Amino acid sequence: MNIDSIKNGIVLDHITAGKGMDIYYQLGLDKLDCSIAIIQNAKSNKLGKKDIIKISNNFDIDLDVLGYVDPNATVCIIEDGKLKSKHKVGLPEVITNIARCKNPRCITSIEQEIDHTFKLVDRENKVYRCIYCESKLKNN
Repeated sequence: MNIDSIKNGIVLDHITAGKGMDIYYQLGLDKLDCSIAIIQNAKSNKLGKKDIIKISNNFDIDLDVLGYVDPNATVCIIEDGKLKSKHKVGLPEVITNIARCKNPRCITSIEQEIDHTFKLVDRENKVYRCIYCESKLKNN
């Protein structure tokens, strides 16, 4: 299979196999008006299999969303057909309005204008807790 290279844009690489479509929707890529290629289960020497997303447009990626969905992903910025910069993502310390608190007694369930904010409490196990009620966020 041959996917054309992009002249200017963003490549999301080293995505855990199977998470490409989650990232596509979580980042709102379905709402962009540009060419996007999603490669699933590509061969990877490091991971065995991986997903890749190529976006033929530069836009502001929400690194918190990307880091929450797949902290092992890499963001590559392409300009004039060449790699300009490459960034490893990692787990964000705090996520806001990426996930919703499921506790029916949480203030975020009652007061609709309050942000759903979670703090990373266990990096190794990827555990986040609501800052208001301490409810554990289900693993993604």
